[in-house]
Amino acid sequence: MKNMKAIVLLVLAVITGLAAAVYAASWVSQRGNIASTKVVVAAVDIELGSKISPQMLTTSEWPSESVPSDAFKDAAQLQDRVVKASVLRGEAIVDRKLAPVGTQGGLSAVIAEGKRAMTVRVNDVVGVAGFALPGNFVDVMLNAQQERAGGQPNQISLTVLEQVLVLAVAQEASRDDTKPKVVSAVTLELSPADAEKLDLARSVGTLSLVLRNQLDKNPTATSGVTKAELLKTAAIIKAPPPVQQPVQVAAPRRVAPAPVATMKMAGPPTPSVCVEVIRNGVRALDCF
Repeated sequence: MKNMKAIVLLVLAVITGLAAAVYAASWVSQRGNIASTKVVVAAVDIELGSKISPQMLTTSEWPSESVPSDAFKDAAQLQDRVVKASVLRGEAIVDRKLAPVGTQGGLSAVIAEGKRAMTVRVNDVVGVAGFALPGNFVDVMLNAQQERAGGQPNQISLTVLEQVLVLAVAQEASRDDTKPKVVSAVTLELSPADAEKLDLARSVGTLSLVLRNQLDKNPTATSGVTKAELLKTAAIIKAPPPVQQPVQVAAPRRVAPAPVATMKMAGPPTPSVCVEVIRNGVRALDCF
């Protein structure tokens, strides 16, 4: 009986192994029938603005249905091309991440068509404590003296540029780092008109960068704030609560008291002791 059980288990094991082998062979056969294409991919991480060299590239088999339409199949086509967006190791090199043919490497390859790059000096406060990194969007705020008709200047703070792309901080244009970097200069991407505004703004006052959400595209609907308006607002905020005036209550009407009747004495009280006195033949009665 025991031998019979062992034989049954052995047969089941053999059947299971054969089924697994058949399934694996079928899967391998199906995978082998899938059409594949050689695609040029990055052999190392390539930073934006870098010029591609043969050592940075390799080829990899990709399913034909998954190959991007603008991918490259020959590494020779990418000789001396410049990437305008970072490419990670193993990622396919696509034309939309490359600058036009003939572009030299560096930051100029990253600037969008029709835009300009301008660098402004910042510190740890103006530069948003180092959180304004390449790829972020900022607003540029100006603090300056406003000339009024009366001749007395009035200090004003207002937003002069909105939704400006940060191209680089100091000499770094990498957009993969999320750690803050306190630097002395920030390079911004501007239109020619905005570049003129920024050049004038930094000569008439001090600039500050305001970091904004990358998905926030709404324009700023403010006209700035002056020193007079700010101090007036601060005074209203800090003013003590009004003192409650005491409520005047009408005094109750006083009624003159009724006159008290006075009792008139009929006369001096009757003495209890009397003495008769005779002086020079005259008789007198003295009572006490």
